[in-house]
Amino acid sequence: MKKRVLALVMSTAMIASVLTACGGGNNNNTPAVDSNTGSDNNATTDNNTADTNTGEESGPSGVAPGENEIVVWVAEATTDFTSKKLEEFKAANPDYADYTIRVEPMSEGEAAGNMVTDVDSGADIFSFAQDQMSRLVMAGAVMPITAEGQITGEYAKWIEEQNNAGTVAGSKVGDTLYAFPITSDNGYFMYYDKSVVTDPTSLDAVLKDCEAAGKNFYMSIANGWYNPAFFFGTGCTLTYEADSEGNYTACNIDYASENGVKALKAMINMHKSKAFVDNAEVDKATSLGAIVTGTWAKDGAKEKLGDNFACAKLPEFTVDGENFQMSGFNGFKLLGVKPQTDENKLKACMAMAQFLSGEEVQKARFEEFGWGPSNNTVAQSDAVKSDESLAALSEQFAFTIPQGQYPDEYWPAGEALGGSINSGDYDNASDDELMKVLEDFEATCKSYAE
Repeated sequence: MKKRVLALVMSTAMIASVLTACGGGNNNNTPAVDSNTGSDNNATTDNNTADTNTGEESGPSGVAPGENEIVVWVAEATTDFTSKKLEEFKAANPDYADYTIRVEPMSEGEAAGNMVTDVDSGADIFSFAQDQMSRLVMAGAVMPITAEGQITGEYAKWIEEQNNAGTVAGSKVGDTLYAFPITSDNGYFMYYDKSVVTDPTSLDAVLKDCEAAGKNFYMSIANGWYNPAFFFGTGCTLTYEADSEGNYTACNIDYASENGVKALKAMINMHKSKAFVDNAEVDKATSLGAIVTGTWAKDGAKEKLGDNFACAKLPEFTVDGENFQMSGFNGFKLLGVKPQTDENKLKACMAMAQFLSGEEVQKARFEEFGWGPSNNTVAQSDAVKSDESLAALSEQFAFTIPQGQYPDEYWPAGEALGGSINSGDYDNASDDELMKVLEDFEATCKSYAE
């Protein structure tokens, strides 16, 4: 614990000099510069690590032998890619050439849990889903890049200039920036069989077509990540505010409203369709007519649908004679740097994180894995714009909100709400009874910020 506190104090004190030394003269053209992520499974055995050790015994100035290792956690599928890129970084940056870099597989969904369990044993640089930010901050597991309320260095300025505004906002807790965005592709849209679905813009039409063809429509509403598509679609709000230390200070929610009742009724109506199946995993889908999921499912959807593969933004839904566009979350993956007690290692980690989140590496990551970039330049490239799933997601993002920080307790609460719909608990409920359900849910959500 003493070491962790010292690291936080030193990172704040040293940040200005570190940023000047490593970030001020670099830009995107120089080598020195994302519970629902769709990430690969994690493993941390030595047999599955990619080691970029140069074989040197002596470390950089001020770094004793045996203390110059930098551990990097990334999604399993990207370990070799990341290792190769960091070799390129070392070759272009001789000041850091003597660091041993160990790249280990760790899914973005698991990284935060492992970091907060034991910060000292955690990775020096790690990728994680942005909804894990608050717990990382509270555990002292991620280094602040800005001082509260203002930009303090070139790294923060670079992050804001290079990436879309949503990913920058999601990299903050309060006014403090904590991470480097690496993707902007975590959201959901619809894959469908174009020989079955004749109008992908209407949920009623999609369900009707699937029923007629004996096909299934898949969407997970027993899930606090997916069912906001209906609530946000009718204009409801559910967000949390947190201070710079990651403590939740307020919950902004208005589900217990006329619009909230409309959203709940729309989900109940969908649940009653014989085509509806609560599931978002394409590999578990049978008789697939359409499915709401994300970019990570593209290959599986193409395999299932073959020549009839198609994708589109989410459809509109109708309730009480009104049409609403389905909404939801948009999200992304981030790179965090653990607070360090050694100034030289801190400089190296910051420079490596900037490099791994820069334009060239994001472009290469898209080309190899299809990950949607947060970098503005790469996102506007013809290659990204022509990708079918990313194009559908980009269209859907116009109707979504950035996924900010949500308490861990929110997710099972959202699951329970949707689970009650699937169980038929509200099939015959009046509007007043549905309002009471939402009042109880709203009170539960607010309790997490008290």
